[in-house]
Amino acid sequence: MKTSAKKLSVFIISAILIVTSIMAPASISYAGVPITAGNGSLLTFAAWGDPQVSTYISSREKNVVSAANDLKNAQSKIDALVLAGDITENGSLSEYNSIYNDIVDTGVGSFITATGNHDIRIVDYSEAVNSFTSFTNKLNSAVGSTLFIDSLHYSYTVKGYKFIVLGSDETQLEEAVISNSQLNWLDSQLASSTNEGKPVFVIMHQVLKNTHGLPNTWGSSDESAGTVGAQSDKIQSILNKYKNVILITGHLHTGFGSYSYQKIDNIHSVNLPSIGVDNESGAYNENGLGYITDVYNNKVVFRARNFNQGIFVPEYDITINLDRVQTFSLSSESYTYNGKAKKPSVKLIDFNGSKISSSNYNVTYPSGRKNVGEYKIKIRFKNAYAGNPVIYKTFVIKPKGTSITSLTSSGKKITVKWKKQSTQTSGYQIEYSTSSKFKNAKVSTISKNSKTSKVISNLKSNKKYFVRVRTYKTVKVNGKSKKIYSSWSKAKAISVKK
Repeated sequence: MKTSAKKLSVFIISAILIVTSIMAPASISYAGVPITAGNGSLLTFAAWGDPQVSTYISSREKNVVSAANDLKNAQSKIDALVLAGDITENGSLSEYNSIYNDIVDTGVGSFITATGNHDIRIVDYSEAVNSFTSFTNKLNSAVGSTLFIDSLHYSYTVKGYKFIVLGSDETQLEEAVISNSQLNWLDSQLASSTNEGKPVFVIMHQVLKNTHGLPNTWGSSDESAGTVGAQSDKIQSILNKYKNVILITGHLHTGFGSYSYQKIDNIHSVNLPSIGVDNESGAYNENGLGYITDVYNNKVVFRARNFNQGIFVPEYDITINLDRVQTFSLSSESYTYNGKAKKPSVKLIDFNGSKISSSNYNVTYPSGRKNVGEYKIKIRFKNAYAGNPVIYKTFVIKPKGTSITSLTSSGKKITVKWKKQSTQTSGYQIEYSTSSKFKNAKVSTISKNSKTSKVISNLKSNKKYFVRVRTYKTVKVNGKSKKIYSSWSKAKAISVKK
């Protein structure tokens, strides 16, 4: 958006805020089915997106009050309430005070809050930070939580599970600005928190680009619309480095349905519906939607709930099976062709450092496994590890190598001869350099496996050249042609006089 347009938007919002004021709605009686934690759950938290409480749109706060009443009547302890941004419409103290009064007595153990664009976009950034941190600290102090923040990005551990909250480092109208400093902090937080195999929850208001139906769910053709902004790819790259990362976002105001969950490589991304604003673009678009989330040793279950009506909507639940395998190795990932089928054994280690018994998984080997090529092994889990994500591992069969039989020079030319290798071989590759370590080497490829000599020209006078050769076979991997090479032959040296 151009600067002038942005200033106009800020002016209009500010004007509405100044001239409009409606009292908060009265308390709502409870008629729902009380919340209970999942049987055997190790951690239970509620997750809400976009309360967006406003001094001039009373319907939103009515939804929040109703949802808060649902939490208050829970029959099990709710360890935390996660608010994934846009807590207020304009970041005003009156709006923060309203939602504080609405949710402070819900009985939750901690309030884990993230800022959204609405919380910071029309006020001075330092003022926005102060208002948000004061609101969060006041809530947590009131319920006896030790969570205390002085920044929009922070981390907090609840019952041994880490929550990492991201927040914009600058004021923006719709997107966020995540500085390199915050990105480095995120990386270090994940590195220290994912080594036990437990899920780590990353809370961020806006979503990653091209996820959860974007840009269509934002009603735009611009791929950046509705996203976290310019740092989206960097954030995704960091999150994807680690196992069992669950990204929780809001911002899109979509109800329960196909846009609620997306697996992005290693990342489990959950987009929350709105608890306050009207929902759309979902299969279930009632007001007051969110999740009760139960964490177990082997999975995380997001139970879809209509907090306004006090009912679960189980057809929209999200179950995320945790990856409990720390390392996975094959007895060998590389073989040389000898006409015999290859069957590497597998070794799986869990996050406790224990070897996983073969009784807990099945290994599926691809057919053949004799000829040169790449072969993908599939590991599917069962018994004590049932539900663990399927694992794939690739091993390669390389062609037999060859050796140099003759190396001669004449003028500025070298003639290289080698031993013929036609079985499971498409051709040869020659590498030559004035460095014994083959720095800045040049390569010549021979595409016929019947050819066994090559003249290399235009060499430098009075230089010693090092030469080696290997075979290759062209195969199909995922429908595309790929050369698979043998090991290099032993290098030979020769001097070029003139």
